Amino acid sequence: MNLRVASPEDLAAIASLTEAAYAPYTALFGAPPIPVTEDYAPRVERGEVWLVESDSKLAGLIDIEWHDDHAMIFSVAVAPEFQGKGFGVALLKHADEQTRLWGLPEVRLYTNARMERNIALYTAYGFRETGRRPNPYRPGWTVVDMAKPVAEITTA
Repeated sequence: MNLRVASPEDLAAIASLTEAAYAPYTALFGAPPIPVTEDYAPRVERGEVWLVESDSKLAGLIDIEWHDDHAMIFSVAVAPEFQGKGFGVALLKHADEQTRLWGLPEVRLYTNARMERNIALYTAYGFRETGRRPNPYRPGWTVVDMAKPVAEITTA
């Protein structure tokens, strides 16, 4: 497993991986989740996107934004053939490490209320739900906000 910062040459692979990883939710929602339609070029330019590879194949990505008082996970995506093999947890651990390196007290994320499998993974990893709100970009969709204080981040 190799983790590295994404470069502009990775943009096509990022788009492809994100579309494939979120495909079940695109089918469920009848529209692609926001990470699928995101322009990752500015995020890659800012150094927010990290890629995890296995045997020279792109297995997953995480996009972590720096904010004044927290790190925000914008997206965690694992290629379908690598799902269930620990890559998602490895990416969440990287978010923990990055949050600590930035000296921030908390890592946050948000997800769709209908992404129950993801919510279960985040909860098992130590995130707690901090609230629910209407998605400002998708009428009828509900956002679940979650957070994990650095004090609860394990180094294992």
